[in-house]
Amino acid sequence: MGVIDVRDVSECKYDILSLGEVMLRLDPGEERIHTTRHFRAWEGGGEYNVARGLKRCFGKRAAVVTAIVDNPIGRLLEDLMYQGGVSLDYVKWVPFDGIGRKTRVGLNFTERGFGVRAAVGCSDRANSAAAQLRKGDIDWETIFGRDGVRWFHTGGIFAGLSETTRDVIIEAVTTAKKHGTIVSYDLNFRNSLWKDIGGQAKARDVNRAIAPYVDVMLGNEEDFTAALGFEVQGLDTGYSKLDPTNFRKMIEAAVKEFPNFQAVATTLRNAKTASVNDWGAVLYADGQFHDATLREDLEIYDRVGGGDSFASGLIYGLMEGKDPSEAVNYGAAHGALAMTTPGDTTTASLNEVQKVMKGAGARVDR
Repeated sequence: MGVIDVRDVSECKYDILSLGEVMLRLDPGEERIHTTRHFRAWEGGGEYNVARGLKRCFGKRAAVVTAIVDNPIGRLLEDLMYQGGVSLDYVKWVPFDGIGRKTRVGLNFTERGFGVRAAVGCSDRANSAAAQLRKGDIDWETIFGRDGVRWFHTGGIFAGLSETTRDVIIEAVTTAKKHGTIVSYDLNFRNSLWKDIGGQAKARDVNRAIAPYVDVMLGNEEDFTAALGFEVQGLDTGYSKLDPTNFRKMIEAAVKEFPNFQAVATTLRNAKTASVNDWGAVLYADGQFHDATLREDLEIYDRVGGGDSFASGLIYGLMEGKDPSEAVNYGAAHGALAMTTPGDTTTASLNEVQKVMKGAGARVDR
């Protein structure tokens, strides 16, 4: 038995289930959002990316709970999700009103950045089908009780989409805990999501209401401050300086207030430029801190989704009963690989992750 006691495979239809919005990411490639004339379409979403990584890289049975409008754009999103291999059994299809007045597919425009030019993200997602999900829309009792799920993942992005999505999360996590499903949550504070609906104060109220149901909490120092309200006197920005000291103080405070947290983890990044980062991670589990191998001067091709891939690798390690030091290194290696390719989602294989964990170089693999 590992640090996290997960339900047996034979009891459950799915190993991992994510709840969140899945958007179309429109990627201008080497160009910029406001000057390009061509976009490449990907699917992506903070919560969905975790399930997709666990399916495509780690071979786990994965599903997603979301809502999508039933029009050609929604069906394009469906087609992209099929390639990801995540089951769409629990997708709620919403009728299209003809022009998207009532509901639509959320869009995410993201340019990668390079050198001194930082990456830029611009979301266009208000009134999306997923943002309009309400308590009672999803049959959680069937999902967790009849079908069975070993691990459930959601996060602060979905919680901040609307006044109703947070109720869906509470409904989901209470049912998950009733049936012995492990719950992970990525705080993922985004000021753009919260600023018009109450800001940090509202984010704290919402996330603190969800926190008592969480077994594995993910987030950086900014997340723990903005989304949960943990302040450390004299706090510096450890997230940007790869100094885990202050993060550890926050963890100790968080676990004291929420003893249900069986594990807490974060990535630690120092963005020297948009295309060169120092990359590390830390995991608190079993009463101890465990640091991943620090990768200095990691070259970044597309940093979006690195944190989600860290989460999926970490969850894989914990789900497989790996020791905490090994689990956090699965996460850090998978996150590093995800940032070497375009798009939000992973293209790495388990073999590649394990090679990176062992310190393999970048010579041609023939």
